[in-house]
Amino acid sequence: MKKLQSLALALGLLTAFAGYAQEEETDTQKSNIQQYTPSKLIGKGKLDIKWFNNIYTETKSTFADGKQPRQTFFTSTLEAYTGVGENNRWNVGVILKIRSNSIGGTKTLDALKFKNEDGVARAGLTSFAPSVKFVPFESVGNFSIQSSLYIPLVDNETENGVFLDQNGFIWQNRFFYDYTFPGDKWQIFSELNTELNFGEEEKSFANNSLNLTPGIFLSYFPTSKFTVLALAQHSQRIDLGNNFSQNYTALGGGTKYQLTNALNLELLYTNFVGGDNTGLGETFNLGLRAIF
Repeated sequence: MKKLQSLALALGLLTAFAGYAQEEETDTQKSNIQQYTPSKLIGKGKLDIKWFNNIYTETKSTFADGKQPRQTFFTSTLEAYTGVGENNRWNVGVILKIRSNSIGGTKTLDALKFKNEDGVARAGLTSFAPSVKFVPFESVGNFSIQSSLYIPLVDNETENGVFLDQNGFIWQNRFFYDYTFPGDKWQIFSELNTELNFGEEEKSFANNSLNLTPGIFLSYFPTSKFTVLALAQHSQRIDLGNNFSQNYTALGGGTKYQLTNALNLELLYTNFVGGDNTGLGETFNLGLRAIF
């Protein structure tokens, strides 16, 4: 796990170095947080690297009455894309996912220790995904699709009562659309995330199910380099033969700041306000994204 932590730190430092190596943004140029929403693709030869970290922690759920011992699930996702072809219509890349989970009343930040301890904690590189982004309609550059196939790297989904990650394949398709209002102060972004989970039913609770997660984000830009946003998401897992359905609704907000011409910082918070067969916790998120 120390190697994983060192790798993550090195990637973060390299990304930051690449960002600070760029020239400063001019007053007339849009910042990346305005221009490169998830809907927008980068051009040929450019690189888009995103390191996103999510801590989900809960002390209550719909599975139990009242409070329960704290459980915390940390996910670190590294995405890297490059532009291919002409007209900013195709990007290809790869996604890596590292997870570290702790249960049994452990502290929230214990998940960041990346420990493997029987009945208490598990951690590791859990999946990777070849991925492609494309703009299906040349005349609608603010509508795009990201298609990824997640390949599991875990042998057992749960060991000694500790869940790590799904042991099954996930074909994920994300549909993005954004609109910037006149004046460049307000922007609305929408997403529909679809995940088809498949594999041997006994290996994962999620196999043979379809997850649909629409979300909407409203951003306000006091300046071109800084934005505050509010978000709402709902997720619905549809049973396709595994006898398990699930749903939750989450509300939250956050901010993004353009640190340099290439590098931006993202902070998000969400709260799970309701659902069925789900935890009722909260998430704390930190992301770095570099485009150069």
